[in-house]
Amino acid sequence: ELARAQAQAVTAKIAQGWKGRLAGVPLSVKDCLCVEGVLSQAGSKALEGYAPVFSATAVQRCIDEGAIIVGKTSQDEFGFGSFSTNVGIGFAVPTNPHDPSRACGGSSGGSAGVTALTRLPHLSIAESTGGSIASPASFCGVAGLCPTYGQVSRYGLLDYANSLDKIGSMGKSVDDAALLLSVMAGHDTKDSTSLPDAGFDYSAIASTRAADGLSPVEGLRIGVLADFFGEGVLPEVRDHVQRAAQQLADAGARLKSVSLPLTAKQGVGAYYTTAVTEASMNLAKYCGIRYGHAPALSVDEDFNASFTRARSESFGTEAKRRIMLGTFARMAGYRDAYYIRAAKVRTLILREYEEAFSKVDVLLCPTMPVLPPRFDEIAKLTPLQNYLMDIMTVGPNLAGLPHLSVPCGWVAADAGRGSAVGGAGGSDTVFLPVGCMLISPHKREDVLVQAGRIIRPAPALAKGDES
Repeated sequence: ELARAQAQAVTAKIAQGWKGRLAGVPLSVKDCLCVEGVLSQAGSKALEGYAPVFSATAVQRCIDEGAIIVGKTSQDEFGFGSFSTNVGIGFAVPTNPHDPSRACGGSSGGSAGVTALTRLPHLSIAESTGGSIASPASFCGVAGLCPTYGQVSRYGLLDYANSLDKIGSMGKSVDDAALLLSVMAGHDTKDSTSLPDAGFDYSAIASTRAADGLSPVEGLRIGVLADFFGEGVLPEVRDHVQRAAQQLADAGARLKSVSLPLTAKQGVGAYYTTAVTEASMNLAKYCGIRYGHAPALSVDEDFNASFTRARSESFGTEAKRRIMLGTFARMAGYRDAYYIRAAKVRTLILREYEEAFSKVDVLLCPTMPVLPPRFDEIAKLTPLQNYLMDIMTVGPNLAGLPHLSVPCGWVAADAGRGSAVGGAGGSDTVFLPVGCMLISPHKREDVLVQAGRIIRPAPALAKGDES
């Protein structure tokens, strides 16, 4: 009904000569962003039945430009996950559009999956805390653009970690993602962390060089992050990302090897300590009294017992794990050893990036170290192994840096087992996407768009074929 009403309103305005930047474009919205009158539950039973009376600023700006909201998308509960398998309520676990036995990535897996799956033009508003835009974009083969922290208002976002959360965009192409980000970006007085900029047309800025007859990346200094091409990275992934770097070099960019040793070694630990600490505070308010899951009251329970039961029933296993870890990390006796130390490491990581950007304009590495895993493989992972999947993406998120995941190749794998196949693949062969991640200095999303436009997916490789 909402989509029909919006479509009718947009049609009437177009008939009067109005030209919205997103007029008539289907738009999906991650479940952690508020949409007026629509269930917005962040994938959690703790927000069961919550239909906000307002829309998030990012969502409202898209509506004002004529977008048609066609639905909310599945996610890990409050964003707690790398594969969108921790869905608490409202949705089924999303499956990879290229192989339903595999994951979409997380936590914005629903946004990436539907963007890849739809045959019509489609944009999706996503959100990232430690890689929740880049990871699913890589696994589903779409473009995912995460902006500078504060570039898009967080008003109306159901928070995971306040100092890390960023609202971004997904599209079938880099230009699609850039267009959506251009609509959402800009200062908002309702968000104290919003940057003062009025917003930019990132596609137009990136097109200036081409209009002047120059290569979009001529002379651009690309730093290839050596730390993220070694052990643990699937050879086929490494090969495709190196080919993407060569595409940029062939277009006039200059390649340079860069190292971020602190980020590579300490990034995951600093990120998760910071994230779970902030999450434990953000989720303290959910008790089922004003909204969300409220178990039946019992005359045999006092308030504390009822409160405990409501929260025990409201949160899933991963949410409980992160609440407990975060509460421990911010306790008076442990705060200096964990949370404060993580904050100091975070500052050093930011300085490491700043030093790198004094030598290069863009950093390049794989988005994810592996191909989309099968659900039976995910079930065998320990929590630590799950967290280590984010090793490439936590760095720019800790530093609040803009980053873009763009498809750079395909790997042929057997649909059932993911085993090696012949070069061209047979009728039972599926092709799994590989993502290349580009990182730029703060407020230089236009450079990401410039470079991302150059990268084109290379032909599919069979697993084990690095030629």
